[in-house]
Amino acid sequence: MDMEVTAWHSLHSALNAQQDRRPFSRSTLRRVAAFARPHRRSLTWFLVLSTVTAVLAVATPLLAGRVVDAIDGGEAAGTVLKLAGLIAAIALAEAGLGLLTRWLSASLGEGLILDLRTTVYDHVQRMPVAFFTRTRTGALVSRLNNDVIGAQRAFSDTLSSVVGNIVTLLLTLVVMLSLSWQITLIALVLLPVFVLPARRVGRRLAGLRREASDHNAAMGTQMTERFSAPGATLVKLFGRPARESAEFAARASRVRDIGVRTAMVQTYFVTALTLVSALALAVVYGLGGFLALRGHLETGAIVSLALLLTRLYAPLTALSGAHTEVMSALVSFERVFEVLDLKPLIEQKPDARTVPDGPVAVEFDSVRFGYPSADKVSLASLEEVATLDTRGGAEVLHDVSFRAEPGQMVALVGSSGAGKSTIAQLLPRLYDADTGAVRLGGVDVRDLTADSIRDTLGMVTQDGHLFHDTIRENLLLARPTADEEELWDALRRSRLDGLIASLPDGLDTVVGERGYRLSGGERQRLTIARLLLARPRVVILDEATAHLDNTSEAAVQEALAEALEGRTSVVIAHRLSTVRAADLILVVEDGRIVERGTHDALLAAGGRYEELYRTQFEQALTSAGRAARGAGEPASAR
Repeated sequence: MDMEVTAWHSLHSALNAQQDRRPFSRSTLRRVAAFARPHRRSLTWFLVLSTVTAVLAVATPLLAGRVVDAIDGGEAAGTVLKLAGLIAAIALAEAGLGLLTRWLSASLGEGLILDLRTTVYDHVQRMPVAFFTRTRTGALVSRLNNDVIGAQRAFSDTLSSVVGNIVTLLLTLVVMLSLSWQITLIALVLLPVFVLPARRVGRRLAGLRREASDHNAAMGTQMTERFSAPGATLVKLFGRPARESAEFAARASRVRDIGVRTAMVQTYFVTALTLVSALALAVVYGLGGFLALRGHLETGAIVSLALLLTRLYAPLTALSGAHTEVMSALVSFERVFEVLDLKPLIEQKPDARTVPDGPVAVEFDSVRFGYPSADKVSLASLEEVATLDTRGGAEVLHDVSFRAEPGQMVALVGSSGAGKSTIAQLLPRLYDADTGAVRLGGVDVRDLTADSIRDTLGMVTQDGHLFHDTIRENLLLARPTADEEELWDALRRSRLDGLIASLPDGLDTVVGERGYRLSGGERQRLTIARLLLARPRVVILDEATAHLDNTSEAAVQEALAEALEGRTSVVIAHRLSTVRAADLILVVEDGRIVERGTHDALLAAGGRYEELYRTQFEQALTSAGRAARGAGEPASAR
């Protein structure tokens, strides 16, 4: 390790020491140890090899000094050759051990990343929907990337650095003191010249790095929002492209300027420190030569001391920032554990059972429900706010009771925000009722396994969400074992087989982010095909045709008729014409069922349902009349 490398190493250690820190608990260390336990054998070998490598690093300067003494003393050429061969053997051993240590380091670090990422990913998948509606996706992804990698450095970098540097430092001090205590003391006196400037420059560089990170994060957010299909559409419709470009260019220019300043500060520092290092070597040679001429020091010892000098400065500088590096890694661990400590609201009981075989009835029995407050489902750091919103818990469903017999269709209608979608979300157990019971096949959903609920229920929502993947993979999400014939059968029954067959790549066509390469009606029919492939016994439709035009709605309604045939279904509909054939219609207002009955009975009752139906019918007649008048006008009048 030459002096320039030592300078860069000291700067790196000081820069890492300037990051924000916070206290940690002993429980964090215990949990870190628990994650490391499966890797303890590799960890032990890693520490042993790091120690051996540090010992070999000190041995080489001593042998180099011994070679000089052998030449100066006129010893036999064989002795010099043996010493040279030993130096070569140590170099080979260091190279081999370095490769092995690096492999162990990489295995430990990557193994820890795998364990942490899979643990966090699996835990996040168990979180309720409320967690995802509040959390910023980028902040959550950062926990799986940046913080996990920061935690990994504790094992792959910091641990080996601390162990190796302590061993190297102790051995180097012992050897240098044995060779010349005077030169060793002078070397220690010069140490602040390395450490103090590094810390000062480190603080300045840390500030620049934080500013650059803020600008990069802002650019990342701007790109993520503007480059998504909805965001790009919004910019084109209402945005000002020139202003968007100017904002992005301003941030990018600032990052460029910071990069230039950072590079120059680093270069000035390393150049100055390298110069000081060279002067330190001059002192060693000057004082060492003086002592050698006086007969107080061997010639070879001067060479050994000069070589040992960098092995003294580098470990001392690194260890001066070791505490903050360890703290930085522990903070990363704490941020990961913070997510793991957020308990899911929906837990499967150890003795959970499966949904009974055969046709399934759906029942709501005196259900009351209020959405959980933020402190129960989220973290301030994931929402990127100072404090969590404590509002929540207010009851939105009040004593909801109804039953859908096997094969029946129950329709939920009412004003927007009345609680219809909330009722639908309790069935697949996206949330749990506060009081009362939601039953499938006569069994409370809280007593059922999550897998059996998923196998029993199928749901189509109004947004028809698809992943940025092929049509085939989006369908196989419902049933991974489905073969080609089953895929095409589901597409045929959803009235989509002709379109897919006409595409150049067929089932392997990529649908784009959220399926935006397909029309709204095509997306909905593809989600219905996915539903048909899953073969659920209970179907939930949450305003599946709310935002479709008449042509698309007609095609989707045909597909829905196929999907609902012979199945128990709960249908939320905005257009009342789509639920006239329902076995039971429930009118929901302010979280309560205010009316129930068939279409004809509710119309005859003259209540809220009749009011909703009449309003929609009049709106439809008005729209049709306007269209007719428009069609009858001469072209010159329009």
